[in-house]
Amino acid sequence: MKFLRPVAIAALASSFAVPALAERQETIYLNPFAGFQYFGDKRDLDESGTYGVGIEYRFLPNWAVETVYSRADAERKYSSGAIDFDEVRVDGTYYFAGPDRTWNPYVSVGAGHASFDGTGPSTPGLNSDETRVNLGAGVRYNISDRVSLRGDLREFHGIDDSTFDTMASLGISVAFNRTVGQAAPVAPAPQPPADADNDGVLDARDQCPNTPRGTKVDANGCELDSDKDGVVDSKDKCPNTAAGMKVDKDGCEGVVKTIDTFEIDVQFPLNSAEIGAAYDSQIRRVADALRANSTTYVEIAGHTDSTGGDVYNQELSERRAAAVANRLTGTLGVNSDRVSSKGYGEAEPVASNSTDAGRAANRRVEARIQVRR
Repeated sequence: MKFLRPVAIAALASSFAVPALAERQETIYLNPFAGFQYFGDKRDLDESGTYGVGIEYRFLPNWAVETVYSRADAERKYSSGAIDFDEVRVDGTYYFAGPDRTWNPYVSVGAGHASFDGTGPSTPGLNSDETRVNLGAGVRYNISDRVSLRGDLREFHGIDDSTFDTMASLGISVAFNRTVGQAAPVAPAPQPPADADNDGVLDARDQCPNTPRGTKVDANGCELDSDKDGVVDSKDKCPNTAAGMKVDKDGCEGVVKTIDTFEIDVQFPLNSAEIGAAYDSQIRRVADALRANSTTYVEIAGHTDSTGGDVYNQELSERRAAAVANRLTGTLGVNSDRVSSKGYGEAEPVASNSTDAGRAANRRVEARIQVRR
């Protein structure tokens, strides 16, 4: 029989084991207690103060298993003498409420190994070891998440000598909680620096945060204005406006209309763009025309004959036109905003280049008086 006792205890304890469950809270209680134990008449033992401690493992909200040690010093009830009582048992407990509730009533069943050692007349169970099973009920009162009170009433049955004992106890418990089975926290993936409009410039440096998708931007995140006319490229219908030109909302210069054209009788030395003061009277005609109408502008147009290469003629015509324009804005004091120059090379002849007279006519400088609308 003694051989079977540890086997029975182990089997009872294993019956309360369950597979580990994911994401649950476990609680371990340390349960010291004190109470009274009422021994059955067969034992000839007086009721006795009993004390002990239990370690309880609450592996599910409603289920727990507990290992308990208890001890008592009992006097003989009907004769002289006393006994020392020790017991180790394992109990399984079902709670009717979860650990988050204040009141946790429960029922319990278990088995254990008790020892009765003492003096006096022989009675059942005296000076022997005994296997006892028990059935109990009680309630746990949660004062806080950590501390609770527990009242317990339990009936014991000694299997070897068919004895019955009762114990009532009150204890205070300390809880240790932990959550198990949770997946390891996943560190958030590093986030790239914010670029809300996807223009390649981080929001922290983006001075134009809402540029349209796909728009080319500068280092500040603003749309490009390649010709520097104040109209961004995506809206600029005239993307190659000359520097400094006034433009409309589409990035285009105002419409130009030539209202008068006259030739300036200026003679240049061969292959030269130099002019002297002798031609100021001719050039003053242009200045006078501009002063007569403050809304007009002038384009000084330079032309050549077909003698020489195209590139050379283009460059020469540009230098000669610029020389006249500089005379206007310099010596004659015309506002430079109203004067421009352009070389046309040999592209706009007014006579045939096959004769000396024709070539001479094509080597000219014109003043084109214009208005812009």
